Amino acid sequence: QVQLVESGGGLVQPGGSLTLSCTASGSIININAMGWYRQAPGKERELVAFITTAGSTANYAESVKGRFTISRDNAANTVYLQMNDLKPEDTAVYYCHANTITTPYNYWGQGTLVTL
Repeated sequence: QVQLVESGGGLVQPGGSLTLSCTASGSIININAMGWYRQAPGKERELVAFITTAGSTANYAESVKGRFTISRDNAANTVYLQMNDLKPEDTAVYYCHANTITTPYNYWGQGTLVTL
């Protein structure tokens, strides 16, 4: 089992910045990638960014490229999402996600709200 705890959401002005954190615990050895998804009111959950365990590969949704940066601190079992130049359309609940090599393969955090 993997547990994910997020922090860092809140209210921010357009153009502002915010950093989300997600700390994993439990069977972290089975994690091969971590990332962030978001779900805006009335919309489906979408991938924002993910990064592999080695931290060598990061991918972003087109809508956040150049504005968001995902990174990880393996020693702290934490992944970060640095969000710059935030826009009203970034308003959503942001969920941390971990992909594991064992079932159930997907774990989710409880979500943290970002409001513009």
